Amino acid sequence: MLPPFDYFAHRRACQRKQIERATRIEGLPSYYHGPICSQDREVLEKPIEELVQDVQEDTLKPIDILKAYGKVAIKAHAKTNCLTEVMLPEAETWAQNGVNLKGPLAGVPVSLKDSIIVGGFDASVGYSCNAGKPYARDGTLVKILKDAGAVPFVKTNLPVTLLSFESTNDVWGRCTNPHNSKYSPGGSTGGEGALLAYGGSRIGIGSDVAGSVRAPAHFSGIYSLRCSTGRWPKLGMSTSMPGQEGIPSVFSPMARTLADLTYFSKSMVSMKPWNYDYSVHPMEWRDQRAIKEKAKLRIGVLRSDDVVDPSPACTRALEQVASALRSEGHDVIDVEPPSPYEALVIASNLLSSDGCQTFRSFFRTGEWSDPGAAQMVFYMRIPRPLKYLYYLWVKYVRGDAIWAGLLRHWYPKSAFEQWKWVAKREAYKAIWHDWWQHDAKIDFLLTPPNATPAVPHDGMKDAVSSCGYTFLFNLLDYTCGILPVTHVDKDLDQLPDGFSLKSLNGVARGAYKHYDAEAMHGLPVAVQVVGQRLQEEKVLAVMQRVEDALEKHGGKYALLQID
Repeated sequence: MLPPFDYFAHRRACQRKQIERATRIEGLPSYYHGPICSQDREVLEKPIEELVQDVQEDTLKPIDILKAYGKVAIKAHAKTNCLTEVMLPEAETWAQNGVNLKGPLAGVPVSLKDSIIVGGFDASVGYSCNAGKPYARDGTLVKILKDAGAVPFVKTNLPVTLLSFESTNDVWGRCTNPHNSKYSPGGSTGGEGALLAYGGSRIGIGSDVAGSVRAPAHFSGIYSLRCSTGRWPKLGMSTSMPGQEGIPSVFSPMARTLADLTYFSKSMVSMKPWNYDYSVHPMEWRDQRAIKEKAKLRIGVLRSDDVVDPSPACTRALEQVASALRSEGHDVIDVEPPSPYEALVIASNLLSSDGCQTFRSFFRTGEWSDPGAAQMVFYMRIPRPLKYLYYLWVKYVRGDAIWAGLLRHWYPKSAFEQWKWVAKREAYKAIWHDWWQHDAKIDFLLTPPNATPAVPHDGMKDAVSSCGYTFLFNLLDYTCGILPVTHVDKDLDQLPDGFSLKSLNGVARGAYKHYDAEAMHGLPVAVQVVGQRLQEEKVLAVMQRVEDALEKHGGKYALLQID
């Protein structure tokens, strides 16, 4: 149906999907709506490696694991609106009849970002035009999971466009943070963040093009690993930007605990995903005994990207980790790498080189857009002569070279121009590689995951450009892990006396507009552990050393307790 008449189709599709979800939840067997019993808690407290052993030794049935996690997932959804497709009836059939009991994930329920294709269900990505179009067969990633013995049981909420650290759309509604309903759980894999933090799943899968498995881990208080391209499958997904390869999106694991994240990652690689998906490198899991046993690690700390200084809460978390590692005898040094701002400029121009046309092409008349993505479109549509005048005014009158530099080339690129930006990307990656290998000579890098903790709902309208701490490593294609450290403290994390928004550049002003330690009290705060490309095993091993150091010197992060 053509605009504007497609507005009515949009409203019908949204209403139909929400009624369908509510009906499926209401029609579930009574045990999914009951209280959590002692038998459930025994299941919920076990790491997935133990669950697999119990299933393989026939001391625990896959259906019992599914019922326990399904029960908590329904409770998590009631609190946060984190679920999209509720697949529990089908999952019961898989759990009772289709589980590979010899697989490395035998009987383990796994939650999936809504964009991952499961046979018999939509992968709407929050667009109403994709609703009511179930896929006939499982996508590649789901085939691997099922062959490994896993049981996909729910799909989770995300932002329309997939270009936000929030997770809201007209089809499924707004997902909220389980720690504070006034704040975002992150995005674009925010539903996973909320579900895992609440305890309604132990392992899940999301995608990341600018921080979309890392921001939810930081905002919601869970663990995630941003894999390098070619380490995890990319087939069997739906997306808002098909064909976008300037900054490739990667699918990656998320988990409630570090032990589960490590076991899940290792299990997926053990399935030889390169036999399923041509894009996966044929790389077996590599032993990391050397990094695990190295007595003295050399650790770089990036205190600021010189675009948006980290907020007091994020600064405190970073220093808490650095201090714990120093106490263990490691060599912890502050570093100044090649300009992160340059990476932000290159990456943002590559990601939106189509002029934001592709993700906009799926919208119907009247369909709500994420406020951050809407800002991107707004600036993209300003005629170039006016935009150039605005650029000059921002740079020379307001004296804001940071914001001006991001606006300077914000227009649709020709193929000729796109290739030039790709060349800039490759040159920048080479500079970083040389810096890491020959100047810094570090084992790994610590950074804030974001300048602030979780943003309030619709806060991305102002904070849309404040993604440099994650986006940098998408451009470099480095492996990154997120490790929760602490919570915002209303007394410890106040802004300093004399702090002024007016003195900040346009990017920082947007981020700090919503920083309020009083309102944010109790929200999670994490750190980002960075290795070089295709160093998933190393990053996970380093994360374990970081967590061990925190446990000895100040305390390990306390997960949200399952109600």
